[in-house]
Amino acid sequence: MRPLFKLLLAVGALVAVIGVGGTVLVAREVTAGSPGAEVNLTIPAGASTQQIAAILDAKHIIRSARFFRFYVRVKGSGPFEAGDYTFRLNQSYGDAVGVLRKGPGISFNRLTIPEALTLKDIADRVGQLPGRSAAKFLEVAASGVVHSVYQPPGSTNLEGLLFPDTYFVDPKDDETAILRRMVAEFDKVAGELGLGNAPGPSGLSAYQTAVVASLVESESKVDADRPKIAQVIYNRLDKGMRLQIDATVIYARGGRRPNGQVLFRDLEVDSPYNTYKFTGLPPTPIAAIGRASLRAALAPERGPWLYYVKFQADGTHKFATTLDEHNRNVADARRRGVNP
Repeated sequence: MRPLFKLLLAVGALVAVIGVGGTVLVAREVTAGSPGAEVNLTIPAGASTQQIAAILDAKHIIRSARFFRFYVRVKGSGPFEAGDYTFRLNQSYGDAVGVLRKGPGISFNRLTIPEALTLKDIADRVGQLPGRSAAKFLEVAASGVVHSVYQPPGSTNLEGLLFPDTYFVDPKDDETAILRRMVAEFDKVAGELGLGNAPGPSGLSAYQTAVVASLVESESKVDADRPKIAQVIYNRLDKGMRLQIDATVIYARGGRRPNGQVLFRDLEVDSPYNTYKFTGLPPTPIAAIGRASLRAALAPERGPWLYYVKFQADGTHKFATTLDEHNRNVADARRRGVNP
């Protein structure tokens, strides 16, 4: 027998052995042994297949997170729901996937809170969840039971201190628990962005800076405008000018008119939130504040502007330093069919 032919036979035999061994190894990983005791665990909201595999591996439900991910990919399973599940120790991958496919024993309710909602708006959304009440949510919010680290001493007003986000609500979460999560998330995000590093721009306290951020949130539609709108607010405060922000008038009158307009008589509403009538900041934030507006209030774009007007249909604003320049911008916007 020629040496080359012998070598080919040897290589073929080795490949066969490796193939059989690999098949046995994969089969051992996939089928596992006899299932053990029950294990109750929670798959957190937004968990990826990789994170789920790591959780199952850590709890000894499966033998290998890496093999489990490969198995899920081959089987075309996922994504899987968040919630509470019951598995068994040393479970086969097929059985573990079967549990996940069936879904959680307890399903979470999704609660989405967009930016710029008022506390009342948020309460209305909470009240749409099964077994929850908007009135109870507002009652808890006003009670002082839940407190933000950024609230002034003695204040029980949480307006603007609930973070806008998507929350997955457990059936066990009552109105107090939901409120506490939203306030805790605001404190966490605001802390990461440096809100507590007082004094802020123009020497404002952390809470006053949050008020500015809420005005930016209510007035801005385009992220690029937010730092400039924040600077306009600081410039006006520094000069002792009234802020004259429509969003504060809308808040003062208890909501927006059906057509969205602010009428001249609205500007006379006798409320400390009416920045056309009173100088300085409103007493509290007026809306839920997202990251971009918080960041803008903390790091405004330096410039001399004192005015802005919606200049494009997408909400982009044009900024001006003088009243004459501003009036020309307003006239130009109207000429092009943009309602300022």
